[in-house]
Amino acid sequence: MIGAQLLSPASLVIGWLIYLPVIVWAIWRSPWVELFTDSRRQHLLFGTVFALFLLWLVRRDFDTGVSYHFIGLTAVTLLLDWPLAIVGGLVAQLGLVLLGHQDLAALGVNGTLLILLPVLVTETCAILVERAQPRNPFVYIFCSGFFAAALAALLCLLSTLGLLWFDERFALPEWLEDFVGYLWLLIFPEAFINGMLVSALVVFCPEWLETFNRTRYLSAPWKDNEPR
Repeated sequence: MIGAQLLSPASLVIGWLIYLPVIVWAIWRSPWVELFTDSRRQHLLFGTVFALFLLWLVRRDFDTGVSYHFIGLTAVTLLLDWPLAIVGGLVAQLGLVLLGHQDLAALGVNGTLLILLPVLVTETCAILVERAQPRNPFVYIFCSGFFAAALAALLCLLSTLGLLWFDERFALPEWLEDFVGYLWLLIFPEAFINGMLVSALVVFCPEWLETFNRTRYLSAPWKDNEPR
């Protein structure tokens, strides 16, 4: 997460111009009728937003204005689908703003980098997996869970560094080329947290995952070979 003092006015404006239209689109595409009539989905949404808020509170704030925390949006996207994942991420962000852990001016940039980008990566991976129509649930767990979370974390880190370098308000370390070695220390925990959550949901509560095709993944393979 980036403090507003490290971003140029142009970057702040562009962040809002990207973030606000997508927020409006996500609100428009969210299944509000089903949400209001299904208490189970309401509990999933509220519980997920609260868990995401708590996860983002577990963070390391640096004096330079940059802070680090786990993202967790891969599991949220697979659980709620992308419109509610974006809306839930916005609510968690507003909670951080109220507690003074995030600058309101930088809400657009941080939302674009830490919400829209991970949701986009996860949704893309989920769509590609669904088009391949695998019958093994481990393909879903690995590709949509572990791999999507790792890729999202990598792209978020590189995009954040690129933006800080472009605005030239943050003193990047001289040993930046050695940063590649530290990427694994950041990517692996993100992939592990999201992948294990998705694995647990597939095993114990597959009906909670909006992007999980229970009919194909959980059908017994021998049924296709039974004599008719």
